[in-house]
Amino acid sequence: MIQITETTDTAACYALRHTVFVVEQGYTAEGEVDELDPLSHHLLALDRGTPIATARVFIDGLTAKIGRVCVLKPHRGNGLGADLIRAAVALSKENGAQRAILGAQAHAVSFYEKLGFVPYDPPYDDEGEPHQMMEYQA
Repeated sequence: MIQITETTDTAACYALRHTVFVVEQGYTAEGEVDELDPLSHHLLALDRGTPIATARVFIDGLTAKIGRVCVLKPHRGNGLGADLIRAAVALSKENGAQRAILGAQAHAVSFYEKLGFVPYDPPYDDEGEPHQMMEYQA
């Protein structure tokens, strides 16, 4: 049974992010943990106690920025990513946000559109990977 909950175990979240973003996708390690991490809410998905997915939610007034969303490769394709985003949107609403935004990797835009997110602003580059800003009106 997979559970997604808010956590203070940021070490587990950072380890997941390092595995997916740095090792698997080739992003630099230097920017992976940043100044928003201590100010953010962190979600962690556990499968029988083992961390398998994470996301962070930074609340800035009425806007929540969802980021650092990742699922370990063996757990992709079964709806966990969608459940994680739904949990992040719910957490955003619980904390007073009326809008949730995120920077989606270009290949994931349709995934987020299915969850109710709408693209805005021109695409941008993040370490050589095209991204698209998207928003969800809570």
